[in-house]
Amino acid sequence: QVQLVESGGGLVQAGGSLRLSCAASGRVFSVYAMGWFRRAPGKEREFVSAITWSGGSTNYADSVKGRFTISRDNAKNTVYLQMNSLKTEDTAVYYCALLRVTRVIANSDTYDYWGQGTKVTVSS
Repeated sequence: QVQLVESGGGLVQAGGSLRLSCAASGRVFSVYAMGWFRRAPGKEREFVSAITWSGGSTNYADSVKGRFTISRDNAKNTVYLQMNSLKTEDTAVYYCALLRVTRVIANSDTYDYWGQGTKVTVSS
């Protein structure tokens, strides 16, 4: 089993920044990628960003490109999401997820493990 624990959420004004962290523990091996998803109030869960564990290739949703940066620290089994120029529409619960094998990286249904989520609120 793998446990994922997110941190770093909070309340920030529009234009501000936050850095989310997700630490993986347990049987962390054979990881293909880790990703971030979010669910805004009244909306479906959506893909935000993902990074492959070995090569560090990154993917971003169009809505966050140029504002968010995903990174990882393999030694710490941790993935980060640096969020800059935050907008009110970024308000959501952000979830970290782990994908063990090569699958569609932006599809939440393919991920194997999920964190409990961290809430991000962006005020105007």
